[in-house]
Amino acid sequence: MDVINWQWLLVISSSLILFFLSPLAKTTDQFFKAVNQKKAPNTLVLTGSLIISWIFAKSITNAANLGLSFGIVGGVAYAGYYLSFAVAGVIIYQLRVKGGFTSIHQFLTSRFGKKAVAVFSILIAFRLFNEVWSNTMVIGSYFGEQESASYYWSILVFTILTLGYALKGGLSSSIFTDVIQMVLFSVLLIIILATIFSAEEFTTKEIISSGTWSFELGLNLFFAALIQSFSYPFHDPVLTDRGFISSPKVTRKSFLWASILGAICIILFSVIGVYAQSQGMKGQAAVEVGKALGVVILLVINFIMITSAASTLDSTFSSFSKLLSVDLNLGKTVSFGRISMIIVAVLGTLPVFFGAEILSATTISGTMVIGLTPVFIFWKVKVPKISFYASVICGLIFGILLVLKSFPESLIFTKGKYADLLWVNLWGILSCIILYFIPKWIKK
Repeated sequence: MDVINWQWLLVISSSLILFFLSPLAKTTDQFFKAVNQKKAPNTLVLTGSLIISWIFAKSITNAANLGLSFGIVGGVAYAGYYLSFAVAGVIIYQLRVKGGFTSIHQFLTSRFGKKAVAVFSILIAFRLFNEVWSNTMVIGSYFGEQESASYYWSILVFTILTLGYALKGGLSSSIFTDVIQMVLFSVLLIIILATIFSAEEFTTKEIISSGTWSFELGLNLFFAALIQSFSYPFHDPVLTDRGFISSPKVTRKSFLWASILGAICIILFSVIGVYAQSQGMKGQAAVEVGKALGVVILLVINFIMITSAASTLDSTFSSFSKLLSVDLNLGKTVSFGRISMIIVAVLGTLPVFFGAEILSATTISGTMVIGLTPVFIFWKVKVPKISFYASVICGLIFGILLVLKSFPESLIFTKGKYADLLWVNLWGILSCIILYFIPKWIKK
């Protein structure tokens, strides 16, 4: 039996097992809020769910590739995004306890009106749409070259199977399977790292000395990630939906733990890239290391990608379903929620057939939403409604400047890769904050 057949067996068998184990949601509370037997998820379950739903197939692929490019500094730089959990945990706790809000949408409606919520919903719907194809394409890359029949078939089968168990239980299925996927991810990561460290020529000392702590070689991305962490989590309903299902204290504790443990997971996965760098490998770090270490490790790496992609995909389906059904109040029924999941699965898969690239979606979408920073960080400050639009539109403009590579070079004060990302975000966030408060100052 060749490697591809083993990979098919992993995809189909793991998805079917999750389908049969997943709870069947019969009520809207079970489907949209993951409340089962009147119990909300505890700290351990919520922490595991948060971490695995954010360790996307795309993220761990990026972490390994950054380890290959910049050494351990690359992994630490990418782990900077996990500050997002701590920021979201603290702000959501305050919104719930001090503000009395039960969702992000309720907070935005009360402060900035329904039109602001519509703008916000478009931003998060676009993110969820991107999450589908950018993660399934990682799975496809293990089955064949882009545009090959096996590449397309693997993406379609994987998406349909994941959709199957998501339809069965909604957010209940998503959180239940997250726990299984987190355990699997941890075990598989330990197997990969144990195999790498068993190679005589690879040591901890080599990992520590594998990168240079300079802006040119990784720190541009690290500081950009930290800056984006003050806005990035709030446009990700996969993360924020989990902030309102358990008690405020359990939620805050889970988010803070997820920040630390998630960052550690990403840094450990980047060690695969560091190993690839030490062996002079080129290309996709995780794939090349898998091939070099033999069929078993290649299958283990493939399985870790399946696990992380499935956890993100089922969370994306349940979040999009809640967005349309509950947050936008288009139809608070389980059947409407299931129809919403099918819609995002179909629309989110279409870019695969139009030659879409797995762009650095994290960095670009993260820049486009920096306008949300003052909205949430300074949530206690009452400002006119126009402040929301001024800040959000300013963030979008800076995001477009980054995409078009049109940002003035005279305002970039470091060199190397991601220098433009860092300075676009720094100047952008300062501009957004100033524009956010100008209407308040004028009103005074």
